[in-house]
Amino acid sequence: MSRIYKMSFASVYALYIAKVERKDRTQAELDQVILWFTGLTNSQFQKHLKSETNFEEFFGVTNIHQNASLITGSICGVKIDEIEDPLMKKIRQLDKLVDELAKGRPLEKILRK
Repeated sequence: MSRIYKMSFASVYALYIAKVERKDRTQAELDQVILWFTGLTNSQFQKHLKSETNFEEFFGVTNIHQNASLITGSICGVKIDEIEDPLMKKIRQLDKLVDELAKGRPLEKILRK
């Protein structure tokens, strides 16, 4: 099992915030992307952040958006389509969405509308 599965989602979320803010995007935009992807409400999301939920627990209660299959490409040199482990695939899809936000891609495209 990968070490990232047991990492606190809140600790990685702080890194996501720093990444997007360095590129003049906002935490609100990041939250919008995460809520779209996970199907969580803002209050559910905040509860996970406060309780230091790990990735395995976090993604265990999500309802991944039906358009998540449209998230393609590579992240860290690995093609998302080739990832077999369902949890790792979700983690990498979220990483890809954060990268797209940081690179200035319009929200409509990130949210696969």
